[in-house]
Amino acid sequence: MILCSNPSEQFKSYQSEIEQAVLSVMRSNSYILGEQVNLLEKEFAEFIGTSSAIGVANGTDAIEISLKALNIGHGDEVITVSHTAVATVAAIEATGAKAVLVDIEKQFYTLNPVYLQQALSKNTKAVVVVHLYGNAADLESVQAFCRSNKLYLIEDTSQAHGAKYKGKRLGSIGDIGCFSCYPTKNLGAIGDAGLVTTNDPDLANKIRMIREYGWKERVSILPGRNSRLDEIQASILRIKLKHLDSDNQKRRKIASFYKDHLSHLPILLPNTRPNVEPVFHLFVIEVERQKMLLDFLKKEGIQAGVHYSLPVHLHPAYLSKIAKLKDMSVTEMITKKIISLPIYPELSNHNALSIVNSMKKFYNQ
Repeated sequence: MILCSNPSEQFKSYQSEIEQAVLSVMRSNSYILGEQVNLLEKEFAEFIGTSSAIGVANGTDAIEISLKALNIGHGDEVITVSHTAVATVAAIEATGAKAVLVDIEKQFYTLNPVYLQQALSKNTKAVVVVHLYGNAADLESVQAFCRSNKLYLIEDTSQAHGAKYKGKRLGSIGDIGCFSCYPTKNLGAIGDAGLVTTNDPDLANKIRMIREYGWKERVSILPGRNSRLDEIQASILRIKLKHLDSDNQKRRKIASFYKDHLSHLPILLPNTRPNVEPVFHLFVIEVERQKMLLDFLKKEGIQAGVHYSLPVHLHPAYLSKIAKLKDMSVTEMITKKIISLPIYPELSNHNALSIVNSMKKFYNQ
């Protein structure tokens, strides 16, 4: 079976380095927020191009803690999208704030800035813009809206580690950047992990405090929580960070191969926003016979996926809790058409060709 994503293959790529790093941590007697976390935070900030990076337990916490550091909570509203991982909305809800969901651009699947004004209210405090599938949202338009309305801009960069927008790394442009390092991500741990980036030293300090009980010299100055990054995951991420640009280039090469060989089929291939260097966390196509194609590929030994099959506003847990614009037509339409083809740095040329041939077989049968 050719898997849609395969983090164990990446472990094998750097196995000796990772095993040596993990063993070193195990022998160190320092397992939480120690030297490895400090070094990862320094190296990741340098990579993204921010003055600070803060390690947290996961990507959901990264968003929640960031919002809390901005004093966003009960009575406040945060604008974002419904076509995203549930984590984006769950993090907003966890602060006590209300998520207000808007529709997406059909061409890029990211937040459509034309709906921002409609979603704005006197309670709006921030916009969480999601850089989906390794592509960038329309940051210029969203940032202009935030500035004119004195709103905070948070980048959910969990699917776009290393991607660039007009020459700058995503996660360095808004007030705060939030990253998940779940194992399948472009920069993935072997377990849960997350990172927050910012150029505001006061915000960075506050985020560091909130992630560990609001402590300053072990006295709780702020209401905080436990969201610490452990040394083992930090040591693994440090290894993978060194290879992230080259791994992302491998993803771009596979994406180009797909585009070259599937362009004649009656499917819609991914679009890249102008002035963006994408990292193809996922390779998402639009088709007319979604279920038939998924079933066919499965019989061919290919695991394709749907990211995401149900918009967040239609999940039972959020039906009555969140606000949304009346028109969510693009979000609701694409869930019936999108398919994620396998893509990861270790995907072999042979397997990529098998996927292409199976796609051709389906459409030519």
